[in-house]
Amino acid sequence: VGGDGWAYDIGYGGLDHVLASGRNVNILVMDTEVYSNTGGQSSKATPLAAVAKFAAGGKPTAKKDLGLLAMGYGSVYVAKIAMGASDTQTVRAIHEAESYPGVSLIIAYAHCIAHGINMAKGMDQQALATKSGHWPLYRFDPRRTAEGKNPLQLDSKAPSIPLRDYIYNENRYTVLTQTDPAVASELLNAAQKYVNEHWKKLEAMAAEG
Repeated sequence: VGGDGWAYDIGYGGLDHVLASGRNVNILVMDTEVYSNTGGQSSKATPLAAVAKFAAGGKPTAKKDLGLLAMGYGSVYVAKIAMGASDTQTVRAIHEAESYPGVSLIIAYAHCIAHGINMAKGMDQQALATKSGHWPLYRFDPRRTAEGKNPLQLDSKAPSIPLRDYIYNENRYTVLTQTDPAVASELLNAAQKYVNEHWKKLEAMAAEG
């Protein structure tokens, strides 16, 4: 079990070594999209348009897609979960990962005080993250390939709300609308475009026969 700073960034080399090992190891990444334990610094998990330490003007690049990188091995069980969006999918993914006879990687949305939210609304934000397409839910199970099935299953629907309806509930995004509205608007448009394109990519992958 580790955070996103470890998994996406400073410990990625070690994580990748484990992913490639083929051993029966279960990995859970608690993804807050920022270095939470050291004060909220930007990491490779920080999303486009978010403000964090070392990204005070809004992060201009997209979040590293750890899930897709792990899927590339073809032998790793990969799931992206958010309990606030679907507790059923969360439990199913954890059960499948535990039973998988190889490396499993679960990436879990973890709301954080560094997001600048009322933490009592954390589960609501998880649901909005999925509805907006920022945090799609999926499971990639290599065992399905042996059954002649696509290993990738999308567990959430296409984005049903604009990204702004999710991100502008969080101070890590809204602060830029106050300090530099023009840049905030530009980054919002770029982030929305990325979300749309990323969803289309996942849909295409899940539709492959």
